[in-house]
This record gives sequence, C-alpha cells and structure tokens, in this order.
Amino acid sequence: MQAYPILSEYLIKTFNKKIVKLPIDGGFTCPNRINNKKGCLFCSDTGSGEFTYKGYSISDQIELQKKRLENKKIYNRDISYIAYFQNFTNTYDSVENLRYKYTQALSCKDIVGLAIATRPDCINNEILELLKEINNLTHLWIELGLQSSNENTAELIERGYNNQVFELCVNNLHLNSIKTVAHIIFGLPNETDEDYYKTVYYVKSLGMWGIKIHSLYIQKNTRLYAYYISNPFHILSRNEYTEAVSESIKILDNQLIIHRLTGDCEKSLLFEPKWSLDKLKVISEINRKLSV
Repeated sequence: MQAYPILSEYLIKTFNKKIVKLPIDGGFTCPNRINNKKGCLFCSDTGSGEFTYKGYSISDQIELQKKRLENKKIYNRDISYIAYFQNFTNTYDSVENLRYKYTQALSCKDIVGLAIATRPDCINNEILELLKEINNLTHLWIELGLQSSNENTAELIERGYNNQVFELCVNNLHLNSIKTVAHIIFGLPNETDEDYYKTVYYVKSLGMWGIKIHSLYIQKNTRLYAYYISNPFHILSRNEYTEAVSESIKILDNQLIIHRLTGDCEKSLLFEPKWSLDKLKVISEINRKLSV
C-alpha cells in the first residue's frame, strides 16, 4: 500500500477488481494544430499517442490493447477496463461524432468507464451536456492539460489558453459532478522548484479529483527538440525530479488521486532525459524520499 492515494488502488476499491486503462486514438486533432499552428512546443506528431493503434476502429483498438496485455501475468485474472481517449484533443469534434465514439467504446466488452484527455478551451456548453450524459452512464473523468500555472511558461510552450480558461472549465465540470484530472510537467524551460510547487498548490486550490505528474522529456519528433538545440536549458536530473515530486506529494496531503508520477516515452524517440526510461527506479526513489 502506498503512503498516498493512487489511481490503481482507487479503482480496485471502486470496482472491487483490477481495472486497466486502454489507450485509444479517437482520430481527433487539436485546435492548436489548425490554421498553420503546430501544437504545443513539447507535443509529438502523434499528440502523445505513441502507444495507441492509429488507423483502427475504436472497438478494434480496444481488442488489440487487450491482446497486448495478455502475456503479462498481472493481467491473467478477472479484470475490466477504462477506455482512455488519450492523444490530441478528445472533445474537439461535433457532439454527434463525440457521442458516437464514446458510445462505441462503452459498448465493448468489459469497459466500465471512460477517461477523456482534452483541453479546457474545447468544452463548450453542448459538449458539457454530452459529458453530463456520459457521466450518468458510466465512470468518467476528464484530463485537462495544464502543464504549468506559470502564464509565462504557458506562452513559451504555446499552450494557447490562460489560467482563467482552465479555472472556468474545471468549475463547470465540477458543477456537473464530473471528475477532473490536471496534467502537469516538471522541467519545462526556465522553471524552478518554486514554479512546480506553485502549480501543485494551484491544482489543489481548484479542488480537482486527480493529478498526473511527469518530467519533461524531449522527443526527437517535436519542436521542443529543435528549441533545445538552439536554446539549451537545464534538464532535470533524476534526483532533482524525484525530490520535486516527493515534496509535491506532501503538498497534496492525500487530497487528490495520483494518476501518474512519471511519464512514458518511446525509447527510440527519446533525446533527454534518459533516466526517465526506468520508471520503476524513479517511483522507488520517490517512495524512498517520502519515507525518510
């Protein structure tokens, strides 16, 4: 048992069984990639969907993800799944298309909920009504890409919206009893520990249900890679990162469900930091620091 609330334990308590998230490519794009925009500075060509099965139907993707897990002994038991609409902006479409795709996922065997990753500027009133419908049908949470509460950083990474937009979206979702998760990154250019802790306090102040934390990693297929070559900035060491995360967990004080403490990157695309590939070591170091 962890000393802080984590998603896997929350799901076991909620469903009384093992629950696994299955990443899905919903075939969406992003408003930050239209009209000659090129997305957030750190975003890859796949919109962080390196582990999805692009080009397949949603139902086929779910079956392919299940098969991918079959050889892992931990999954050879009675389990169910959360369909995770992961890459790009998964509310950036018409209500009709969104309803069709969400419903298709929910109609698959052993799917007990949806996780939808999106942007706070892509949930209008119509989409909010749809999310209310889905929330009444199944276990739902909405993941919102904050990255940092520092407005200067948001401008540098070309996030495309200000904190007021984020706050309004979170408030609207909460008013409709929809769970929210903030995605944040430690190690963005020019940020310090103070920025990371301010972001964590900011997320906590909004009363969000969950949080995802990971270190900035530079992939070779991103504009961030070109930016780093031209404008080198400090890359966090594993010790620096794990220290910042352990202090952040103390700030959260068990008030949010922790969905992630480190990120995933395809090994062949990773430029820096190489230490991020060893997730177990990173998490072990965080837990060790918390136990001191």
